[in-house]
Amino acid sequence: MPSQPSLPPIPSQPSQPSQPSEQPEPAPGTFMFDYEHNPTWRIFRIMSEFVEGFTFLARIHKNVTIFGSARLPETHPAYHLARSLAHRLAERGFTIVTGGGPGIMQAANQGATEAGGPSVGLNIQLPMEQRINPYVRQSMSFHYFFSRKVMLDFSAEAYVFFPGGYGTLDELFELLTLAQTGKLERSAPIILMGKDFWQPLASWLETTLLNKEHTIAPRDFALWTLTDDLDQVVTIIEEAIQQQVEQRMAATGRANHTPDDKLRQATKQMSELEQ
Repeated sequence: MPSQPSLPPIPSQPSQPSQPSEQPEPAPGTFMFDYEHNPTWRIFRIMSEFVEGFTFLARIHKNVTIFGSARLPETHPAYHLARSLAHRLAERGFTIVTGGGPGIMQAANQGATEAGGPSVGLNIQLPMEQRINPYVRQSMSFHYFFSRKVMLDFSAEAYVFFPGGYGTLDELFELLTLAQTGKLERSAPIILMGKDFWQPLASWLETTLLNKEHTIAPRDFALWTLTDDLDQVVTIIEEAIQQQVEQRMAATGRANHTPDDKLRQATKQMSELEQ
């Protein structure tokens, strides 16, 4: 018989006869998937989330990911704007991807669903805040925040940011860094929707980072577009994704991504200018 692959040992627990054991003892010759107490096993769960995540993303096409606050109510103007944009994009055959939660994410999924288009959520449970919204039609749930974050980073061919908090800003600067360093194609547009919200940040980036401290280059300042115009957003996304499809057809003969394409993009080396 071929030898069985070795599994990581389960650490022994100190004997505490005065208290009942919280974990059942494994039967002789068996192993337990003890994700809670044995960090070695967590590596396997992390690996599975990456494999399943990239495979899941490769099954959906012409993706636009929409980010924004989970806390904005349905009465907020940004909610209506996100819903309207997603509706228009879905009517044109685009897949709408969000984090699957409430607020702006729900607005985008709602717009896509009302237009009869694909509505996707990449969800994670957060205490007191995150729940999957009722307009998600395809979903994947993640146990680890960072694996879900990687999937959101490489989930689409275009990214739109509505007003949000720390999580939204985290995703924005992550994507800008990936584009700056060449790990995300610069042909993938990053759009900031809502001048009243984003203009103060844009002005600070220009005056402090670009002009005063020179910590970014002019080409880095051009990685994103700030607008309130839905027509402009739709046009930018349509032209950018069509360009990406043509480039992929010329390079591979395929219009759509495969799981390997997504993984190759996520793990490619940085551009020489940033190394």
